[in-house]
Amino acid sequence: MIEVRVNGIFITQTQASGIILKEQSGERALPIVIGEYEAQSIALALEHLNPPRPITHDLMANILRMLDLSLDSVIITELKDNTYYAIIRLRRDVEIIEIDARPSDAIALAVRLDSSIYVKEQVMDEASYIPEDKDDIQKSFLFKSETNEKNLNALKKQLKEAVEKEDYEKAARLRDEIKRLESGS
Repeated sequence: MIEVRVNGIFITQTQASGIILKEQSGERALPIVIGEYEAQSIALALEHLNPPRPITHDLMANILRMLDLSLDSVIITELKDNTYYAIIRLRRDVEIIEIDARPSDAIALAVRLDSSIYVKEQVMDEASYIPEDKDDIQKSFLFKSETNEKNLNALKKQLKEAVEKEDYEKAARLRDEIKRLESGS
């Protein structure tokens, strides 16, 4: 298995959302198209933004904590008919419990609980790519540091306020503007 990290969130030309997983000890990147809600959930966790009320993935993380279960890891196990499959590995003492999950939900949970994410070698071999230029992945990032800091900080503050007010449509527009600024477009 290959350990990966969430390296970016992207929007396709058809406005579908996705994430890029990059292997920790290598150059390969694995793009996975996911739902908009899951992309927003992962983005909130990556930015350490907490909505005033728990969203689904926060609720799942809270339930695990209350039941004294830890998220051991998430594994992207298979790619079949253009659909990715994953499992969530929960740990209670020495017992491991594996639960079938969509990769987007599993990753949203892993990001919240700071857990390892793995991709089976066969999936990486089948669906990953090596960027021609190291900046290729950077161009897809939703989160990138080389920006106009003053405007970016103001937008991030507005994004946080929109999330706190549960105005997710405004939050999505602000997220897109932050993305545009961060990508230098």
